[in-house]
Amino acid sequence: MPIDRKKTRNHRMTGLNKYSSRITQPRSQGASQAMLYATGMTEEDMNKPQVGIASVWYEGNPCNMHLLDLSAEVKQGIVDTGMVGMRFNTVGVSDGISMGTDGMSFSLQSRDLIADSIETIMGGQWYDALITIPG
Repeated sequence: MPIDRKKTRNHRMTGLNKYSSRITQPRSQGASQAMLYATGMTEEDMNKPQVGIASVWYEGNPCNMHLLDLSAEVKQGIVDTGMVGMRFNTVGVSDGISMGTDGMSFSLQSRDLIADSIETIMGGQWYDALITIPG
């Protein structure tokens, strides 16, 4: 008898939605669920673990401009394993571009902003896991 890979995969995913289930399962979270449906999630997706994909993508820096494409590949890998991937990005400052200017003073503080913004999204969105793609 052949193994049903989808059934096996879903069995392995049981319990991995520990955090996201706080918004995807209770009837009292109907407004939250409506917002998720509006992003394209399906009824089946509501039972899957959600993985946040944090990227420091922006076009103004050659070190970061490719990260949007890379995050799309990461998301596809997450979807292929039976989970939901949600991409988001945060701020970035190019040391190379700002070097020798007053803009360089923003480089160090941007690191705190990056960490704080990722923590804020992870806590507010109740994602179950995080993959970060630094520049």
